[in-house]
Amino acid sequence: MGITMPGITMAQVAPAAALPDFTGIVQKNAPAVVHVEAKYSGRRPKNSAGGQPMQGMDPGQAEIFRRFFGMPMMPSPEEQAHTSLGSGFIISGDGYILTNNHVVDHADVVTVRLQDRRTLTAKVVGTDATYDIALLKVDATGSLPTVSIGDSRTLKPGQWVLAIGSPFGFDYTVTQGIVSAVGRSLGGGDQPSTSFIQTDVPINRGNSGGPLFNLQGQVVGINSQIYSDTGGYQGVAFSIPIDLAMNAVDQLKAKGFVTRGMLGVEIKPVDEDVVKALKLDSAKGAIVVNVTPDSAAQKAGLQSGDVILAFNGHDIVQGTDLPPLVSLTKPGTSVPIKILRDGSEKTINATIGAMPRNQNEQSALGKVAPSGGSSALGLSVENLDSATRSQLGLKAGEGVGISDVTGPVAAQAGLQQGDVILMVNQKKVGTVEAFRAATANVKPGDTVLLLVRRGDTTNFIGLTVPNGKDE
Repeated sequence: MGITMPGITMAQVAPAAALPDFTGIVQKNAPAVVHVEAKYSGRRPKNSAGGQPMQGMDPGQAEIFRRFFGMPMMPSPEEQAHTSLGSGFIISGDGYILTNNHVVDHADVVTVRLQDRRTLTAKVVGTDATYDIALLKVDATGSLPTVSIGDSRTLKPGQWVLAIGSPFGFDYTVTQGIVSAVGRSLGGGDQPSTSFIQTDVPINRGNSGGPLFNLQGQVVGINSQIYSDTGGYQGVAFSIPIDLAMNAVDQLKAKGFVTRGMLGVEIKPVDEDVVKALKLDSAKGAIVVNVTPDSAAQKAGLQSGDVILAFNGHDIVQGTDLPPLVSLTKPGTSVPIKILRDGSEKTINATIGAMPRNQNEQSALGKVAPSGGSSALGLSVENLDSATRSQLGLKAGEGVGISDVTGPVAAQAGLQQGDVILMVNQKKVGTVEAFRAATANVKPGDTVLLLVRRGDTTNFIGLTVPNGKDE
C-alpha cells in the first residue's frame, strides 16, 4: 500500500532518484590518485602546504589526529615547518604525475604514496608558478593506473563534479558538488593567465594538486585554491582547467618550462564610464590602456582607446577573458583581433610574441589621470616641458599635465596635480589648446573618458559631469 504525505506529490520527490551515483567513478580512478609529501631542509615556502592560501587545522588538532587516529602522513607540529602535503594524479602509465607547484616548490625530497601503499620517490620534471603546475615522474614496476583526461572547455555551471584527494592527510577522501562558475579570474595577482573553474566541492588543505572529475569519470581540473576567512572549507573552491594544465605538461616534458604568448597591451575592463563616454551598446570587451613599444600589439596597429571585442574567434565578454587566451596562444601564431575604434568595428591580425619567462601578462587596472583646463571637469592643465616628457617616456606633443584640481568631479575621480592626460575621449591631446578644444562642448550629464598617466602606470578614467545643482 502506497504512502503519501500531505501537500507532497510524486513529481516533487522524483528528482531525488535521479541523483548521480559516484561509486563507479571512484572505484575506477582512486588508484590513480596519489598522496604527495614534500620535505624541506629549511622552513617551507609560504603557501606550500596544500590548499593555498588558507590555514589548516591548528597544531593541537593535528597532533590529536596524528597520535590517536594513526595518520602516518600527518606531520607533527615540529615537522610541519619542513613538510608540505598535497595530492596528485597519474596521467601516464610510465609514471608522470600532475600536482600543484605550491605543493612541491623548493622541496629537497618529494615522495608519493599510491593506493596500494607503495611509497615512491618522485623527480620534479618541471614546474610553472604562473599556472601553479608541477610535473613529477616516478619509476615503478609495471604500468601504473592512470586517469582519463577530459575537456574543461565543455564545463557549464550546475554540472556535477567530484574530487579525490588527501585533505589533512586523510588519503582518498571523496567530496562532491557542482560547478559554480567557469572562467573565473581571481583578480590578477600571481595567476592572471588562469581562468579558474569555481565549484562548491569541499576542498581543504591537502586537496591541492588533486583531480576534479566530471560525471564521465574524466579529469577536468586540478584543485588549487579555496576562499576562506578561517582556513576551512566555505563553499568556494577553485580548480585549474585541465586543458591549460595539459598544455603546460607537453612543454614541461619537452623543455622543463612553459612558454606563453604575449600581445603587449595593458587593458582595463569596459565599465559604465567607458560605456557612457564611448556610447557603447554594452560593457563587453577590454579597452586598451597602453601599448608596449615594439610588441605584437604595436606592430599590428593596436592603439590606446581601442576596445578589444574578440581574440582569435573568442568573444571578450570581460577584460579578464583576454590574458588566458593570449597566454595559451603559441608564439609566432597570427591571430585575428576584432576591435572597436571610433565607433566602427574592424579586424586586425597580430603575430603573437613570446612572454619573457617569469613575467605575467596582466590586465592593468591602473591609476589615474592629469593651465587651461575645464571648469566642468574641475581641473586645470599645463603644457609639459621636454624634460618631463623624457622622464615619462613620452614623445613630443604627447600629453598635458594637471596643474590643479579645482572641482569635485576630478577630485572624486582621484585625479591629482602632476598626473598627465594623454587622451580625451580617445583623441590624443598634447597641448593646452588641444585639451580645451577636446573638452569645449562638455555639458551636464556628459561622461568624458580620459587616458591618464601617473608615474609608470596608465589608465582610463571616466568623469561624469553632474546633471543639476544638487548633485
